[in-house]
Parts: sequence; C-alpha cells; structure tokens
Amino acid sequence: MATLYPFRALRPRPGDAAKIAAVPYDVVSTEEARALADGNPLSFLRVSRAELELPNGSDPYSPAVYGRAAKNFQSLRQSSFVVEDEPSLYFYRLTMGAHVQTGLAGCFSIDEYDRDVIRKHERTRRDKEDDRTRHMLALGAQTGPVFLTYRAAADVNGLAARVTADRPLIDFEASDLVRHAIWPVGGAARDALVAAFRRIPALYIADGHHRAASAARARAEMCERGLRGTSLGDGADASTMLAVAFPHDQVQILPYNRVVKDLGGLSPDAFVKAVGDRFEVAPGAPSPLKRGEIAMYVGGAWQILRARTRTSDPIGSLDVSVLQDALLAPVLKIADIRTDKRIDFVGGARGTQALEQLVNSGRAAVAFSMYPVSVADLMAVSDAGAIMPPKSTWFEPKLRDGLLIHVI
Repeated sequence: MATLYPFRALRPRPGDAAKIAAVPYDVVSTEEARALADGNPLSFLRVSRAELELPNGSDPYSPAVYGRAAKNFQSLRQSSFVVEDEPSLYFYRLTMGAHVQTGLAGCFSIDEYDRDVIRKHERTRRDKEDDRTRHMLALGAQTGPVFLTYRAAADVNGLAARVTADRPLIDFEASDLVRHAIWPVGGAARDALVAAFRRIPALYIADGHHRAASAARARAEMCERGLRGTSLGDGADASTMLAVAFPHDQVQILPYNRVVKDLGGLSPDAFVKAVGDRFEVAPGAPSPLKRGEIAMYVGGAWQILRARTRTSDPIGSLDVSVLQDALLAPVLKIADIRTDKRIDFVGGARGTQALEQLVNSGRAAVAFSMYPVSVADLMAVSDAGAIMPPKSTWFEPKLRDGLLIHVI
C-alpha cells in the first residue's frame, strides 16, 4: 500500500509564483531555457538549467553549472520563498482549455519505489540520472515533482472537491495558457488523505522516471557519505521523493510523434512501395482516429497506415511498437530509437503542423503522427513488470518546477 508523507514545503510567496514557476528541466534545450528566462531574474530555469547563465557552449554537466544552480537557489530562497509552518499536503490543479486534473502533492517512499509499489514503465539513462542526482545533492533539495497516477479513489476525490472549493494559495495562468492552482491541506483533511492513500495498492510513474531514480540515488549517496541532510524536521527526509499523484481518469496522454531525417538511402518511390508492402495505405487526416492507425506525412500529403498483421502481445501491439518493428527498423534501418540520431520526437502538444513544417522545410524526410497510448496500457505494462517502448507517452499539461520544493 502507498505511504504518503506530509512535508514542510519550501514554496514561493504567492505574488512571485508566476515568475518563478518553470517548465520541467528536460522538456527544453539550453537555448530554449535561455529564451524563456530572458528578462526574468526569478525564473526557476536559472536553478534547474543553470548553464543558461554561462557562456554559449559551456558543458551543461560541469561543476560550474551545479555551483551556479546552488547559488541561484539560495538567492531565491532568501528573496522569494517561504517555508510552511507545519507539514502539509497540497492539491495541485492543472487546467488546459476544457481539460482539468487535480492531483495530490506530497512526499512518497523511496523504499516503496525500490519495491515496485511505485511502478515504472520506462528505463532510465545513467547520464541523465547522474545529472539530476548531482543537482539534488548540490541544492539539498528536490525541486521538481515526479508525476504519478493511481486508480481513482472516491474518498480522495471527495476531499479534493471540499478543499478546492476554497480560494487557492497559488493561482496563475502560465504563458502556455495552462492554469496552475495550489491549495495547502492540513489538519484532519491531511490525516484523512494519508489514511486514504494507505488503501491505494499501487502508484504508477507517469512522467519523471529520471527524477525518481535520481532521488533514490541521492538518498543512497547521502547514506554512503554520512550526510545528515538539511530536512526541515517534518519526517519527509531524503528517504522520500516529491511527487504529485493524479487519479487515472483525469490524466491526459497525448501522442509522442516521430520524424526521420532521411529515407535510409531509398528513393521516395522505393520508400512508399516498401511501406505499402507492410501496411494498408490510404489517404487520411493528420491525426489517427483510433488505435491501430498511424498517420504518415511524406511528399506533401498525409496517409493512414494500418498494419497488415497484428499481434496480441500487450507491448508488441502498441502502435509505437508496430511502427518500430514493421517500418523504422526494416525499412529505414533505425534499430534503436534511443541512440539513432536520424530520428527525433515531437510531443503531441505541438500539433501535427509542427510535423509538416519539419518535413516541408527539409529538416526531416518523413513524419509519423501517432494515436496516444492509454493510461490502461501504461498500467497493464507496469503491472506486468514490463517496459514500454521508448518515447511512447507525452503527458500534458505538465507540472511546473519551483512551486513546491522538498528540502532533503
């Protein structure tokens, strides 16, 4: 069962929250981070992507970057942050257009992460773990939450409805038009939520596998080095990780689309013929209408692909697996999408026009628009202890860094 820990959050003063809040560190490049932080000395990107303040071309993993991050973090703590008076939980609501999802922010057990009570669906890369582990240790804090989901529970939903009927502590609309609202939860409601989560059998990492793995590594390294940490005395120390858990029926997964820079030495006609040998091909819309369809943009036109054969295997039957096994590997010779520099990935929030622009500009030769994986797919794969294919899911809207910070 899931253990939930209230914590004394380090958080922005409400008037500074909109300026401080930043997109997750791993969804922007250094150049994009620099542009987003330009003119805003409070942007948390100056902590999460501190290389933006160093000269162009600086190594983003150099000691200077982590030193600058720690310095900027301390400056923000002194100027714009406060520490909660007592251990609390927080309801965190994201609103993007008509879509609304309300999650519960708190600290969760790293031991339960190790034991797969908190389940994974993605492999992590050692270099990315190294980066965030060093970042956490340099700051003595976890500054961006892991995004969890769980099978919806009526008692948690009821408490969420009551608490969020009041005015939020933090409430702003970000530049991408996503509204972020946060309500602290203390007293009897906090204790009821802790008890309710003890009845939830499993949590699932939706987004933030590297943050979770890095929190586990930071805990282990602190133990090895005999570091006591700087926890705020709330019981939520380095043995826990900051996360926001959303009910499964509120989570929104968008497609994670693909673009390939060239046709693997094939002429356009030979490529189209090879695709037709493996798929049923027909003119269609830029976005697939259902699972089992993949939209392909090549030669200035969209076409719908339907595999000629399907498997019942829960992973092999995913559209991302079908595309990889029937087209990317045998036709375009892309065996490993993790390492092949010829393929790139575009989150569904950018729309299919972004795919068309990449192909029409010559920066890509072909684009594939995917139907989104379902939360049920993610849970089934995680429950089986299996791994989703790389770049399968794009969760939107995304949480912001710097709004709730767990001091370890």
